[in-house]
Amino acid sequence: MENKVPEIFGSMVFHEHVMKERLPKSTYKTMRKVMEEGKRLDKEVADIVANAMKDWAVEKGATHFTHWFQPMTGITAEKHDSFIAPAGDGQIVMEFSGKELIQGEPDASSFPNGGLRATFEARGYTAWDPTSFAFIKDNTLCIPTAFYSYGGQALDKKTPLLRSMEAFNKQAMRIIRLLGDTETNRVITTVGSEQEYFLIDKEVYLKRKDLVYCGRTLYGAMPPKGQELDDHYFGAIKPRVKDFMTDLNIELWKLGILSKTEHNEVAPAQHELAPVFTTVNIACDHNQLTMELMKKVADRHGLVCLLHEKPFDGVNGSGKHNNWSISTDLGANLLEPGDSPAENTRFLLFLVALIKAVDEYQDMLRLSVASAGNDHRLGANEAPPAIVSMFVGEDLEEVLDSIESGAEYAGKDREMMKVGVHVLPRFFKDTTDRNRTSPFAFTGNKFEFRMLGSAVSIACPNFILNTIVAEELSLFADQLETAEDFTTAVNELIRTTVIEHKRIIFNGNNYSDEWVVEAEKRGLLNLKTTVDVMPYYLEEKNVTAFTKHRVLTKEEIYSRYEILVENYIKVVHIEALTMLDLGKKSILPAVSAYVKELAETVALKRQISAAINCQSEEGVAVELSDLCADFADKMKKLQDSLAKAKGFGDGQAEAEHYKNAVIPAMVELRAIADKMEEEVGGKYWPFPTYGELLFSVL
Repeated sequence: MENKVPEIFGSMVFHEHVMKERLPKSTYKTMRKVMEEGKRLDKEVADIVANAMKDWAVEKGATHFTHWFQPMTGITAEKHDSFIAPAGDGQIVMEFSGKELIQGEPDASSFPNGGLRATFEARGYTAWDPTSFAFIKDNTLCIPTAFYSYGGQALDKKTPLLRSMEAFNKQAMRIIRLLGDTETNRVITTVGSEQEYFLIDKEVYLKRKDLVYCGRTLYGAMPPKGQELDDHYFGAIKPRVKDFMTDLNIELWKLGILSKTEHNEVAPAQHELAPVFTTVNIACDHNQLTMELMKKVADRHGLVCLLHEKPFDGVNGSGKHNNWSISTDLGANLLEPGDSPAENTRFLLFLVALIKAVDEYQDMLRLSVASAGNDHRLGANEAPPAIVSMFVGEDLEEVLDSIESGAEYAGKDREMMKVGVHVLPRFFKDTTDRNRTSPFAFTGNKFEFRMLGSAVSIACPNFILNTIVAEELSLFADQLETAEDFTTAVNELIRTTVIEHKRIIFNGNNYSDEWVVEAEKRGLLNLKTTVDVMPYYLEEKNVTAFTKHRVLTKEEIYSRYEILVENYIKVVHIEALTMLDLGKKSILPAVSAYVKELAETVALKRQISAAINCQSEEGVAVELSDLCADFADKMKKLQDSLAKAKGFGDGQAEAEHYKNAVIPAMVELRAIADKMEEEVGGKYWPFPTYGELLFSVL
């Protein structure tokens, strides 16, 4: 396989090398300008590209094409059309026009739209995104597209991301020119998104309705062994999992996805995949494909890939670490400190813009990762807390302190790492350690945004990140462009920004109770749940920033708020109904059957002899009978709380009710069921236990 990887990689992608081979030189040059400079594509060129793309796809076995888009469901969507066209005499030809390449028309009303579309208004459009290469999947040519309504409103995740990239480039280029750089023509944000996931046996999965319906276990007592020994983390990969990973890598590499790193994660049955950095738009497309392929490939191996943020209570959940950086078209990393970061004006200017953005828009960053699933994970030991802060490391913090005080920064000599074994090679120590508890951590030449849940599309966190930094860069440029003495002005701007926004920097343990108290003193937000953060979507400062840079209109912002509220309510509602269904139809009958057997055993023993000790059976039977009664009461409480949810006319108020009444009722119900599971005989419990789920893959 090693020798074939270069041949396999990108073999199903209509990338630049294929274009260069198959397009006329003039058409290829035009396409380069379209991709790099955003030039408009005329119909004649589109027809040539479409025909070449069709010929290539048909040679690869494709029979259909689809506009592959990313609606507000958080997953991708496709509508397939074949290449066939009638040629007379019962014959066909394979055709694909420039018009079909550039634009499609799926139904817009059936996707989440937050009130932008009425049910009877079905017309929506997909528009080709030429910055992301077409690819072949399942014998279908997939054309990455934006998705928008008849009125031009964005109905997808891709459109705001593309807009934010343009906004960021525009404002970053103003700063680049002010710094005297006349050669750079474009500034882009790049991302590498680490993906965590669970693999469990498919047969076991199908016996758990909560996993099938909700993606997470709603009941389940902890097994005798969980992740306490840390023996799974970075351990030898099990053969069945290794086969899955090998197959997955091949499928990813065919699609040009730079799958690089794979390993076991901390929890049993948990694993991680990490790609190489690429531009944020392509990184988003690739991550969507990665999640889809994980599920498909797992199914081939008799496995199920779980992408829920917290599929198992009591063990680590899964996140998605969004490694975000800034690069120029000439290959310079603008978040690279260099040998002397204190003297690197460009680095410091972009750094303090980012610090200011994270401080002023904590709410939007928290909102970008908000979901009912991620609420179970944030704040636990596998994820940062809900309080947004930044880690910059001791060395960089000293640089910022020296800027604030006006003192000269002496710098640090790089220390040689000593491990006490002479045969091992010596190497220089990094200037700072990583902080895995930080939500937003500097890691050398990038920031790792660690709050994302494993199931989320990375489009939302990144278009928000792009936009808020673009806003700060625009304010910096406004100030510096009118400065009489640029050097003095830029130094003062950096210093002032550090002073005003240093509260967001915290290099300590984000899990500690002391940090919660300290964060409150600093005035930082602690938005613990999705419901707490929802209203911030509509804050005036946030609406102003997104409309100013034309990333979202007011209507689009409100629609996304509505979709977030609606999705939260639906998710919790489905989970509650599933708990009741399992409770009534599975758990209560199973426990009752076990109690009946205990009672019959006691009766049989007493028939034999009144002297036989039956305290054990009687004690368990009485305890389980009492727990059954409590369980029935708690189910009634959950049912009543769900019934009350229908009385709210306001989405936010209804979401508050689900958070404050429905979820606590679910927690109480689960606690009783988990107690009963610990007492009921194994053959009676109606579905696989945590032990069977977490250790099912050998």
